Amino acid sequence: MDLHVDLVSGGKRQLSLANPVMTASGTFGNGLEYQKIFDIQRLGAIVSKAITRKPRRGNVQPRIAETAAGMINSIGLQNIGLSAIIRDVAPVWETWEVPVIANIAGETVDDYAELASRLDGVAGVAAIEINISCPNVESGLEFGADPDAANKVTNAVRQRTDLPLIVKLTPNVTDIAGVASAVVDGGADALTLINTYPAMSIDVRTRQPALGWGAGGMSGPALKPIAVRLVYLVSQVVDVPVIGCGGITTGEDAVEFLLAGASAVQVGTATFRSPRAALDVLEGIEAYMREEGVEDVSSLVGAAHESKAEPRPARATG
Repeated sequence: MDLHVDLVSGGKRQLSLANPVMTASGTFGNGLEYQKIFDIQRLGAIVSKAITRKPRRGNVQPRIAETAAGMINSIGLQNIGLSAIIRDVAPVWETWEVPVIANIAGETVDDYAELASRLDGVAGVAAIEINISCPNVESGLEFGADPDAANKVTNAVRQRTDLPLIVKLTPNVTDIAGVASAVVDGGADALTLINTYPAMSIDVRTRQPALGWGAGGMSGPALKPIAVRLVYLVSQVVDVPVIGCGGITTGEDAVEFLLAGASAVQVGTATFRSPRAALDVLEGIEAYMREEGVEDVSSLVGAAHESKAEPRPARATG
């Protein structure tokens, strides 16, 4: 079986994965702890925890609330900051075979541009993923909620780095296809769909929000049908690869995203239940391919589009 994925293969920017299974930002740390649990080199790629220009302590506790089919989190982008990543973590990434994608988050366009500029050429960083679900302090809105703002931040990053550029989209929009087209026009090489969905939980005993911050982002199995639909829609309107993310816990979940048009997938919340969840998903894809006689994983990508029934002609009446 061939599981190889050329996620970015245009010009001098290259990002090749041994298989289509990646980890999702914020759910796998920076990969350092998990290498003690299983062979992370078997994965297609690892996406770092969100990196900001300066260290962040994150939001007040509690930060996670379990739901019936997933969880709501409000971590607040806690991380050690860009300088520590470059000094202490990237040298470890450089020793790995599995490519590491640096997820970046900022409050202004200049934040994103500086992050990209300083990561450009850093050994151990194979690509950049832009988190545009962050609030823009200049407008108060998420960058990803407005096509123009999304295009602007993508273009600013594109001007400052030659690394492959992935943009992670928020589902909190009315026209995600419009935002997707805008970031591709801004220079994105690939898209990740989707980030968490705004949500809230209230403790009926304390009569207070379950999260210290109040609301947060929902992830987990409840999000999967929404994410599959958005991948299905967006993959038909852009000419760059799409990475599916949202509620993947099994190999068949991942295959569903591939059939919808994703070239690769990210495993996130499932890792909180089982640290080796991403590897389980990879092995599940392999099992599916053996059972179905699939020789090349790329043959699954977008197959649901091809099998879509043609509209029936109107029946004559009278």
